Amino acid sequence: MKKIVLSLFVAVVMAVPSFAAAYNSANRVTTVGTQLLNKNGIAIQNVKFTVVSGEVNNSEFTTDKVVNISSSKLSYAGNDNETAAVIANELGHLIAGHSSKDKVMTSLQVASGTEIQTSDLVSAAAISYKSTKEEKEADAIASNLMVNAGYKPLALIVVLTKQTGTYWDTIQGRPANAERAMAAYDYIAAVFPAKVKAGYGCNEYRNFLTYANSVQELRKNSKALKKKADKDVAKAKKQANKIQKFKIRGGRSAWDAIYGLMTAE
Repeated sequence: MKKIVLSLFVAVVMAVPSFAAAYNSANRVTTVGTQLLNKNGIAIQNVKFTVVSGEVNNSEFTTDKVVNISSSKLSYAGNDNETAAVIANELGHLIAGHSSKDKVMTSLQVASGTEIQTSDLVSAAAISYKSTKEEKEADAIASNLMVNAGYKPLALIVVLTKQTGTYWDTIQGRPANAERAMAAYDYIAAVFPAKVKAGYGCNEYRNFLTYANSVQELRKNSKALKKKADKDVAKAKKQANKIQKFKIRGGRSAWDAIYGLMTAE
């Protein structure tokens, strides 16, 4: 009888790990975010990482030193690599100076007394293009930040493809955020080929590879597609170079510096 009880006890103990608490990405934001900064030699005093719901706004980072992270995007992160992908993307936007660039352009427009008149359709298309372009730039920077901090950059692709796809993604049978994910894959394959060779063990990444392989097959038969992909990677490499300049400026992008000069009294 004692042997039976002992066997049951051992079985229960062995089963405990399967009931372990689920991964909570929000609880890991400060630790992972700090790791990304420290391992990249970005020395900014009193930086605070905050999880927020709704739209993320980091336009006041140079003054408040707060990095806001989207709770909805974090909901797709299932481990520290994927949490790092979400945070590194936001840091990428800061390093590229996207918010400060918008402030500079708005200030110049106001100062000149000009207002660009466009149709709603043209305006929406322009905003969509700008958003996609800036996200790709941030993803390239994020890849470097992640590798330097010991995280797997392919997690960027996983987080993107876990999300809900657009109508066009669905009818074309491609992963969610396929254009961004492919751009990230091209960049990582060019700059960190060993990371692509190592792979990433999850269904989302395996499904993405099916799509990526089909894109690469199309490029083999089209010099124009291959040339565009190579050109995009070259542009992405220039974005990644902004990390060093960001460090030299003490945690400020070129656009931060320009806006600071414009608003200095």
